[in-house]
Amino acid sequence: MGIKEANIYLDNQLNTYYAGQAINGRIEYVFDSPKKVRGIHVKFKGEAHTEWYESKQQENEQGKTESTDTMHTGNEEYFSISYYLLGSNTGNEIEISPGKQVYNFTCTLPPVLPSSFEGEFGYVRYTVKVTLDRPWKFDQETKMAFTVINALDLNLNPSYREPIHIQLEKTFCCLCCASPPLSLDVQAPVKGYCPGQVIPIQVDVENKSNVQVHLVKIFLRKVVTYRASSPSTATKKTKDVIVTIQEGPAPAGTTKHWNLQLEIPPIPPSNLVNCNIIDLDYDFKVECVVSGMHINMKDKKYVTIGTVPLVGVVGQSAPAPTQPTGQYSPSQPAVLPVGPGQPAQPTAPSAPSGEPTPGGWVVPGTVPVQPPYQTLYPTLTEPVYKESQYVARTIQDRGDGNHTRITGPNNFAPYYPTYAAVQPPPLPQ
Repeated sequence: MGIKEANIYLDNQLNTYYAGQAINGRIEYVFDSPKKVRGIHVKFKGEAHTEWYESKQQENEQGKTESTDTMHTGNEEYFSISYYLLGSNTGNEIEISPGKQVYNFTCTLPPVLPSSFEGEFGYVRYTVKVTLDRPWKFDQETKMAFTVINALDLNLNPSYREPIHIQLEKTFCCLCCASPPLSLDVQAPVKGYCPGQVIPIQVDVENKSNVQVHLVKIFLRKVVTYRASSPSTATKKTKDVIVTIQEGPAPAGTTKHWNLQLEIPPIPPSNLVNCNIIDLDYDFKVECVVSGMHINMKDKKYVTIGTVPLVGVVGQSAPAPTQPTGQYSPSQPAVLPVGPGQPAQPTAPSAPSGEPTPGGWVVPGTVPVQPPYQTLYPTLTEPVYKESQYVARTIQDRGDGNHTRITGPNNFAPYYPTYAAVQPPPLPQ
């Protein structure tokens, strides 16, 4: 085989970056014998992919029922950057000496990218792949996934400060006479939250009816629409419950008041801006479970999950960002453009013997994740980045050969910023 080890290391220990930032990294090989190569190249890629099967039952000419499976797919590429760290695709063969060899690379992410997302029928994924380009033999590839976050600042859109208010009322008919109504009132302080925050929820039940309320259930749901273009245009929508809280009962003729709390886990920010094949929304659903044969009451309101929490007093607008606002459309006012990072320039190796490239490399895993807009809100605590519960089944994809090694977890899970220390605004009194 020749390669004993091949590992990719990035300069940030969580492998998490914001759109527009620079990524510095390196690949470390250990060869047990000299290796002839045309070169070594690195490829950074950002893309979205959707895929699902649909079965159809049809009768054939003999009148038998046959089922046909159709695979629907969609693809979108955001960027692809590749270059040689050693050699070139047209140059002479280079012999790499045995032992440990290190090659540095760098890449500046484009300023507008959708956040990393791993879903049941699609993903937005960012990878780096380093290939040993070997003439006359199969190439040997080493691949790794990393997280990209598109900053979604909840302070930039005033609608995220509006409260959530759900009111339900129902009159139950019993034989010939209607009972007095059952009414339910559910409130949460604002429409915009970040992972790690705890939503304070106020529930008031006034049950004048003769029907018992067993439970009031509150769900935070992830609503995803996947789009495909091949073999034809198709969509698939999923609704997953992320968190459920509940309280009860409220017997007939009683009044109840409950204060509940719903903690938001590490989940991707809403919208997936600039991704046209996956739509991501969240909703806040309330269901009132009643006794007997009566139909439950239910309603829902959309909430927005961001990466920068609301700061400042409710009713006041937040401090305006002092940085140039760049070009973003009014329909996406919460997406901030990020100034480009200053990458270390990839420098050509000084010698073909496989010596590590000189130039601005930092020790792996020493750079903290830098939220680009922390400086705008001096009182805001730094987020804690946590791994999502939504993971990739594998990061091997259509473009990978049989000789692709995955470095890091194959079932990759993105990291998202969480703000447990930042209280959401209180409920309006």
